[in-house]
Amino acid sequence: MADNEGNIEADNFALDVKAKSEAFYLKGLQNADWGVKSRMSRIFNRKSGRAVMLAFDHGYIMGPTRGLERMDLSIVPLIKYADCVMCTRGALRTIVPPECGKPVALRWSAGSTVLTELNDECLIDIEDAVKLDACALAPMVAIGGAFEAKTIQNLAKTADMTAKYGIPTLGVTAVGKELGRDARYLGLACRVITENGATFVKTYYCDEGFEKVVAACPVPIVIAGGKKLPEAEALELAYKAVNDGAAGVDMGRNIFQSECPEAMIQAVRAVVHENASPKDAFEMFNDLQHEIKKL
Repeated sequence: MADNEGNIEADNFALDVKAKSEAFYLKGLQNADWGVKSRMSRIFNRKSGRAVMLAFDHGYIMGPTRGLERMDLSIVPLIKYADCVMCTRGALRTIVPPECGKPVALRWSAGSTVLTELNDECLIDIEDAVKLDACALAPMVAIGGAFEAKTIQNLAKTADMTAKYGIPTLGVTAVGKELGRDARYLGLACRVITENGATFVKTYYCDEGFEKVVAACPVPIVIAGGKKLPEAEALELAYKAVNDGAAGVDMGRNIFQSECPEAMIQAVRAVVHENASPKDAFEMFNDLQHEIKKL
């Protein structure tokens, strides 16, 4: 306890200077908890307001798919180029270097695999997320699917749990044989996910009307890369998405299944953070690929 005697009287109140109250730079999060804002600031670049997330959580439903056979060899060299990694807790503990300093969007639901009907999922314990210093928890939400109600309940429970610890919730739009990818479906899915508590949303891009999907979603949207595309097409997809209002990408197969993953993730970064055109980004990819293959 400070002594009462000897203290210097406070006199620097700057009465002529108004207190600052700056708006938060990400859409819809002005009233979010400090912890949520802090973690979102680690995921999303302050200058561009966007993020390049590297997704390699596919193994939880697909097993060792191509490019993820040896994640210590294929994924670890890419992590330094990502703003955030999205993975399962198993992959995080076994191959992601703790000293990499990258924020983690943790896959937060688990259940059925490609061998049965997808999206029949449960949630993981919140204590593990806290121990792993997760910056976001990502449950799957199957709007319009057989497990719609269950996955929405999972999302709502996740939002309740994360609110106690200042952790963002990333609502992930599920896909399946019966689920569409047009603007009407994606707009409904993103809005429902947000209304049930998601801090930000991962969904798919559509060529017609995606700007309306973004406009109707009150929080940031990052787009999934989806199935493997030729590199030029994947860069075009990223370009269209961010120009239509997406706050970034969460790409997996279009990076780790690329002919040169290290070159591809850098080209994606140029599109997302520097507004590089698809043509320029593809030229960058080819140049980097050539340099890397010479090493």
